[in-house]
Amino acid sequence: MLHNKLKFQAGCKTTAMGIMPHTDVDRALELALSLDVPFWPQLPNISFYEDMYAQASQNFPGIVVDPEEKRISFDTVRFEEELSDYSWRMVQPEAFVPSETYSVVYHRFLAENLRGYAAIRGQVTGPVSFGFRVTDENSRPIIYNEGVRALLFDFTQRKANIQYRQLKEKNQNAFVWLDEPGLGWVFSGLSGYSDVQAKEDYQGFLAGFEGTKALHLCANINLPYLLGLGIELLSFDAYQIELMPKGYAAAVADFLSRGGIISWGIVPTDSDSLLKETPETLARLLLGYWEVISTTTGLSVQRIAEQALVAPARCCLKNAGRVGASDDITAGNTKQSPSATVEERLVERAFVYLTVLSAILKDKFGL
Repeated sequence: MLHNKLKFQAGCKTTAMGIMPHTDVDRALELALSLDVPFWPQLPNISFYEDMYAQASQNFPGIVVDPEEKRISFDTVRFEEELSDYSWRMVQPEAFVPSETYSVVYHRFLAENLRGYAAIRGQVTGPVSFGFRVTDENSRPIIYNEGVRALLFDFTQRKANIQYRQLKEKNQNAFVWLDEPGLGWVFSGLSGYSDVQAKEDYQGFLAGFEGTKALHLCANINLPYLLGLGIELLSFDAYQIELMPKGYAAAVADFLSRGGIISWGIVPTDSDSLLKETPETLARLLLGYWEVISTTTGLSVQRIAEQALVAPARCCLKNAGRVGASDDITAGNTKQSPSATVEERLVERAFVYLTVLSAILKDKFGL
């Protein structure tokens, strides 16, 4: 039985992933705060320290961040040397809070009046993704080192819990999700870290979470696997699947029947896809997914909508499409800087679509 700590009705409200392409901090924060469930933006185009892996690495022993080369590495000797200092620092909450160097927005977000929102959200890079991405002096992913991996899971849990406490002071319905594209990699026979091991590690890891157990990934997904990890909220790129597999329906229905929330990333952020869609076509696509779940399992589409958030499909640090910065991708009636990049315009257009899509769904289901 899920014991979801979120006390608000999702009801097709809007949110988005943390990573944004903007270099204007005020604009990024304004956009994030325009959603029903706002978040603090990560802005890697301002500083490499805001890269999701660099940002998560702050104060982890053995880590070396090279902002000039845009590289994160792990040194085993340094790790062993820094362990005693880490053991002392781990009892200090401030060691797990992003500094202003590693996040130009986090502390500004906390300074906002956030009580009027249905919920607010933060994010931390998950241990599986971090462990795959960061390699040691032998170019070996640190997730393969059992001792380092155990500390990494504990370290990430502490980061998530401290952030949750700080956000909860601003809004009782705060939650923090784990950015985990790495959970799409554990099924590779070449990874050396299997889905079976990941599930075992994750279930123990999530047991120590103080807030809602929430997970986000944009990678190729196996919904039954993810929904079986012990989470209470899942955010994923729903646009990419194009058709809801009937084989996923039972797992989704069971998850929702037990009180889970799904954030459906349905608005594309690449130009090729965004230009061929409208909020209306995206609403039809999403409703098609929900109809498959409903007709296969008997769970009503109304119930699915009540426990749904809607979001962009992915972040957009590099346009995957081929369209340049033309008027075709300007963000409707929203104000934009003349110097806005293609990626910034795409994200802002996606936010406009998202708001309209949400309104369509809320009206349809009386939410």
